[in-house]
Amino acid sequence: MIYAEHLRKEFQKIVKEPGLKGSFKALFKPKKETVVAADDISFHVPEGEILGFIGPNGAGKSTVIKMLTGILTPTSGECRINGKIPQNDRKNYVKEIGAVFGQRTQLWWDLPLQETYLVLKEIYEVNDEKFKKRMDFLNEVLELESFIKSPVRTLSLGQRMRADIAASMLHSPKVLFLDEPTIGLDVVVKDNIRQAIMKINKEEKTTVILTTHDISDIELLCDRIVMIDKGKNVYDGSLHELRENFGQTRELIFETANSSNITEEQFRNGLDLGGNDLVIESDKNNFKVKFNSRKLPVGEMLSYTLSLTKVKDISVKDADIEEIIRNLYRHGGESDE
Repeated sequence: MIYAEHLRKEFQKIVKEPGLKGSFKALFKPKKETVVAADDISFHVPEGEILGFIGPNGAGKSTVIKMLTGILTPTSGECRINGKIPQNDRKNYVKEIGAVFGQRTQLWWDLPLQETYLVLKEIYEVNDEKFKKRMDFLNEVLELESFIKSPVRTLSLGQRMRADIAASMLHSPKVLFLDEPTIGLDVVVKDNIRQAIMKINKEEKTTVILTTHDISDIELLCDRIVMIDKGKNVYDGSLHELRENFGQTRELIFETANSSNITEEQFRNGLDLGGNDLVIESDKNNFKVKFNSRKLPVGEMLSYTLSLTKVKDISVKDADIEEIIRNLYRHGGESDE
């Protein structure tokens, strides 16, 4: 459904020297600098997949999304969505996509929401019968009924986000681009929107590209993620593969039966682990040991700990996805092996 191959986008930036002299120089003899926002980005998305498209601020996510939606033209490379090139014949292309940007709305501020949808119906040339069926479905999925007659300016943030998602889905798009759809929302509204996205994806096989900084969105919605950093691909694969390849840090949490003088040095000397492969935190009888399970199997860590002290309670925790992604950002997609 989505084909992006070797996408590159360059911008020209004028570099201004300080002071009045610099202003005149920038006006008559501007010094230009090339900024590469996206550099050789490639990924493919099959029909019906929810893809998490993530990266730190300034990584180039928005630039790639704008190329995929046809707002920007790539400097080089190619993208096709459902066989169409976004920059060619945009009027027909946008009938097949929907887009929601968390900080911007496509709704008319002073119109009641119901009338906004009627305007969009005419813009997208949706016939009366299909519009009625569509609104019934969107009302059911996104629970719009309680505020659909209210002016958009009176809606809460959570209501507006649901209304924006409904607006983007009104014409039954084959591809949906969601940019931070749960930003700033409370837990209940976030859950409602996630459930709606899953239902729309499952029932209509809508392909979804989701950009988010909320790790819960990724874990609950996405089977696969594409991560970019500094305009380049860093990772493309499933969450399971991400954990397998980069989730080598485990956490051993235990409580000693009596007060104990266990030290980090004891663990390091006894297990021959150095640097970031072993980190110990303690508070009285409670200990938390983070260790690299690639260099020391969990069984050996358990055996060594039980040989050091009498333990009252003990558990082993996998690395959470947030920590794994943070490490990926830090090391540019290379594991700590």
